Amino acid sequence: MKKELKKVNENEKIVKLDFTGCKTAWEYHERIRVAFDFPEWYGKNWSAFWDLLRTECDADKVEITGEHTLSRQFQSYIEKTHEILQRNKDEHEEYGYIFEYEVID
Repeated sequence: MKKELKKVNENEKIVKLDFTGCKTAWEYHERIRVAFDFPEWYGKNWSAFWDLLRTECDADKVEITGEHTLSRQFQSYIEKTHEILQRNKDEHEEYGYIFEYEVID
């Protein structure tokens, strides 16, 4: 039996996460903080991203741009970002809600 997923709300909230021209790890996480409207005390690490994504994010979808502009040194960052977003998507689906992310590049 197929589980029907529910939107969290009628007006879809989309977070636009733009990494265009990002040069440092600090800047990468700062872009995350600003896009998701996380508090100033966001720890700029993967555990903090996961924790705040689960507890402070009410977005239905995340649109990612600018990944293609990043140097190879950011490959592990991109992969980790996708991994965490996918984990959030899977968790939402488990409870019958929709959360999506898309790379627009």
